[in-house]
Amino acid sequence: MNAKLKIKDAKWTAKSALLILTFAFFILHFAFIAFADSDAVSTATHDGRLAVFDDAWETVRDRYYDPTFNGLDWEAERAKFRPLAAESESPAELYNVLRRMLGSLRDPHTRVYAPDEKFDWRNPRYISIGISVREVGGVPVVVSVERRSEAERAGLRAGDVITSIDNEPALDVFARRLKAQAASSILAVTRLQMMAKLFEGAPDSIVAISWMDVDGKQRTTRLRREWRGRNTGLRVRRVRDRIGVVEFDFFTQSIAVDFMRALDGKLRGVRGLIIDLRRNGGGEAEAMTEVASAFLPAGKSLGRFTDRSGRIQFEPHTRAAMLFAADAVKTFPAPVVILTSERTSSAAEIFVAALKEARRAVIIGQSTCGCVLAIRRRHALPDGGELDISELDYQTAAGTRLEGAGLAPDEKITLDRQDIRAHRDRAIERAIELLQ
Repeated sequence: MNAKLKIKDAKWTAKSALLILTFAFFILHFAFIAFADSDAVSTATHDGRLAVFDDAWETVRDRYYDPTFNGLDWEAERAKFRPLAAESESPAELYNVLRRMLGSLRDPHTRVYAPDEKFDWRNPRYISIGISVREVGGVPVVVSVERRSEAERAGLRAGDVITSIDNEPALDVFARRLKAQAASSILAVTRLQMMAKLFEGAPDSIVAISWMDVDGKQRTTRLRREWRGRNTGLRVRRVRDRIGVVEFDFFTQSIAVDFMRALDGKLRGVRGLIIDLRRNGGGEAEAMTEVASAFLPAGKSLGRFTDRSGRIQFEPHTRAAMLFAADAVKTFPAPVVILTSERTSSAAEIFVAALKEARRAVIIGQSTCGCVLAIRRRHALPDGGELDISELDYQTAAGTRLEGAGLAPDEKITLDRQDIRAHRDRAIERAIELLQ
């Protein structure tokens, strides 16, 4: 994430010198500004399609954080894709052309949304058939099944292997989607994103899937694609021997406030804390700074964002007082373990890097996304579509660039099909061992 960063204009007062510049990061995709224009260009016409294409191409040319476009000949990309845009037979085809062009940058933060695809990262919705799939051992493996769903009633279980989708081998579907989608600079991240979208399609449409169950039997069913929402709130629990576990998918103002209250409430007196960021796609930089302030001394730099000319545009620092509540920051002195995966991105990666560089936490799991570019503002296209453009680069306080590299854990834990079948979480188990 979903790279994904919005920057609003900074405003300082002489009395407080308080930075109100707000960042938002993404995830497979992030900060949302509604756009409506009754005079929007129609992509049903040749001129309308070219107007949308040219506007997108020129905006990237003028605002992209890297004036060399990651070594890509941006003029040549225009010559290659403009005729395809002009010949598109539908808005969906036009936006597929735009995505292919932007995918050449190998930057998941720079991406485009058709008018009917506008995305609110604070209230994410997605198409689902009731199961989640990950690539394990080179094949698509079911990692979770929604309770009381049609998929559960059909007999799908965690650990099953998906073999076909609409009578096409699942790995062929995966390869086709992988080829067509905008790519991340890290191949593993792109594969993760595409595997998560393996069953995408029109809402209320039916998809036929076949799978091999735990006993090696081939089974088949038909499932409906439906909209789902995600629980983006703070989840807090205590496990054995006074160890706390917190999990949240985005850094937001409400999460920062709830996190501080949890430290003084449900987590009071714990001897160690596990912060599970394996599904965290980023969020607001100020909210991330608020949470980091509980573990690091006030005034510590969390890195810096620079524009295409190399100038520093934003440098968050930890603080002693909360920005989103009239309280002091609640400090947490006990040991910390952070769980990460390829889905850990943007603001979450900055948070992990800050605690890792300060030797304040042990990192367990898998390498993070490496998706830490910044978007100043979402650009409205002439037809009502929207374009996100990476306008700022990021380096940690120690000068490490995370984009395209991510953060390696101190201890790697990989997914195992047998563990998935047994509903066993080795990362949590190992974190508890370390904290005990």
